[in-house]
This record gives sequence, structure tokens and C-alpha cells, in this order.
Amino acid sequence: MAVEKFQEWYENRHAYQTDWKKRTGSKIVGFFCTYTPEEIYYAFDILPVRILGSHEIQDVTEPHLFAMFCPFCRDVLAQGLKGRYDYLDGITIAQSCIHLRQAYTSWEIHKNPGWSHYLPMPNHVQSPRAVPFLVGEYEILIKRLEDLTGRKITDSDLNKGIEIMNKVRRVMKDIYEFRKQDNPPITGLESMYMTCSQFFTDAREWLPVAEEVKKELETRKLERDPGKRLLIVGSENDDIEFIRMVETLGERESVGATIVVEEHCTTTRYFWDEVEEGLDDPLTAIADRYVSRTPCPSKDWPQRTRLQRILKFAKDFNADGAIVIQQKFCDPHETDIPFIRKFLEENDVPTYFLEFDVTTAVGPFAIRVEAFLETLDQEDDLF
Repeated sequence: MAVEKFQEWYENRHAYQTDWKKRTGSKIVGFFCTYTPEEIYYAFDILPVRILGSHEIQDVTEPHLFAMFCPFCRDVLAQGLKGRYDYLDGITIAQSCIHLRQAYTSWEIHKNPGWSHYLPMPNHVQSPRAVPFLVGEYEILIKRLEDLTGRKITDSDLNKGIEIMNKVRRVMKDIYEFRKQDNPPITGLESMYMTCSQFFTDAREWLPVAEEVKKELETRKLERDPGKRLLIVGSENDDIEFIRMVETLGERESVGATIVVEEHCTTTRYFWDEVEEGLDDPLTAIADRYVSRTPCPSKDWPQRTRLQRILKFAKDFNADGAIVIQQKFCDPHETDIPFIRKFLEENDVPTYFLEFDVTTAVGPFAIRVEAFLETLDQEDDLF
């Protein structure tokens, strides 16, 4: 099955990227945040690779980050300090939360591959000045990438980058449509392998596999009870083992579940919105997309614009409930979560809060998730 290729890429990402560099002779730049404009990197034929953690217990970041910084940021930095990404030609970040920015800065100081760039992505994306500001910053980024590659790009190159990333977004949304079915032919675990593998591979090599998966799903049937349908919303979460645990609970307990949709920066918040194509000014089109995409909580102010989209996901994918996740010490989401839970509960979507730590085992979460699923069962019995 083509869907298995996603897992292979996910588990062997460093080998893939090292091989890609040898095969193509091109450069690889690691990015820390999904506000990084991958379209511009593809315009330069640079492979943009998102830097994620390994979900391992680590003890190397203590001199660099406060213990109260979120475990995801510490895990990401640990990968750099341990040399897991030493094949990178550069690193970059679009202005994100202070914890992730510190992880980037420490990496830049102690493991700088020779090229690094901090992109001041505006936090006040609701300002009318956000797009022109970002266009100016993109122009600076392009000059820095010209220094890295020794080449200049044209609007045609930018349009090529836009087309590549829009195709990725479209096929992901097409595959997510299958998750709306009563018995989805793809699990939440497989979907997470899909989205994460795209971070680690050349989109032009990833796309044909994704198109093949889309065809396979038209006739694929899974011999499993989907159980309760769950939405995951909140902090960055690419924790494969947690998703596996949630979806296999039914094999050993009286309740089971399927994660049918997510709202966080590893999945829908990353790929749901496209860049408008065919415009005379592709750089402004790119900037407009990143300013207007589903915002991170660090940028969703003064108006909270994410709530209606989260509710729409819950309704469109027929979610029985939502697990609201906060990476431990994640300040933007900690501020955001009370509003999300209140809004969903008022709209008849039960929620359950989990404070998450990607550097610890998922076992202790099993009982809590099971308790939530049993609560959903009890609510069904009442009606």
C-alpha cells in the first residue's frame, strides 16, 4: 500500500535527506515554524525541512533553555545539539513563540551550519500593515538565499514554488475528506505519518505517492471499529505514539477511538489555506497567505478568529468530542485553551484537557483518554 511509504519516510527522514542531498547536489534548510514560506525555498530549489523532535528523554538542553520552556522546544533543540541534523546547509525561523525562538537561537550559536536567517513574521497579523511589512521581509530573505545559492530568482520561480506547495495542500485536503466517512479508510495515525513525512521529503517526490494514496482510499476498507470520533486541537503535536495509543485503546479496553481531524500547526493549521495563483505579484500573494492563514494563538489577536474554524472541523468531521492539548508551559495555548473549551462546550462538543510532554512515555495518558471516552459513552446513553 502506498500509504505505508509515509511511515517509511517519517522513520527514515535523516537517511532520506542525506541521500536527497547527494542525489540532487542541492541545499537543505531546516525551519522551526510553519510560518516559514516554503514557496520561496522551492523557488531556489532548496529543500525546506521542518525540524521536529524525536520524543526521547533528553538531558542536553539544560544549559540552553529554562526548565519551564515547553518540552517540544527542548526536544527540537536536543536534536540539533546531538548532531542529528548536521547535514543541513542552513536554519531559519519565522517569528514564533519565545520558547521556540530561544531553541533556534541556541542552535544558531552552538550548531550553526553556516547560514541562518531570522524572519520577523508579524505577530499582529490582523493589522492592515502586516502584508506590506512581510513582503519587505521576504525581499530580505530572498537576498540572503541568493547569497546561499549563488543564484537569483524570478517571478516565474516564485510561481513554481507556489504551485508546488498548493498541490501539497490540495491533496492533503482531499485525503482528509475520507476521514469524514462513518468508517474512515485511513486512521489518524496514518494521517499523521502523511503530514509529517511531507515536512521531511521533497514535495515533488511526495506528491505522486499522496496521489496514489488518494486513489487507494476510494476502495480501501479497514477491519476496525472506529469507536468515538475525536478532534485534537491545541499545541504542536506530532506525537505518533500518543495517536497510536488513542486509536488502539479499543483493542484492549471497552472503548476505542479514531482521531478524525486535528487543528494544530502540524496538520490543518499548516496546510489548509492556499496561496492565490496567477497574480502579477507572487511575493505579495505569498505574504497574504501567511498573514491570513489559520493563525497560531500567538498571533490570533485582538480578535479570536480560530474558533469558528475549529467548530467547523468538529461538525464537518462529526467529532464526538475534542481532546484539547497544551504542551507543558506553552503560554500562547495556555491563554487560548479556556476560550476554546468554553466555545466548543457551548456548541455541544465535549472537551477534555491534556497537559502534554513529548519527552515522556504516553502510558500515563491512556487512563485519562479512556476516562474521557467512557464519559462520551455515558452521554450517549443519556440521550
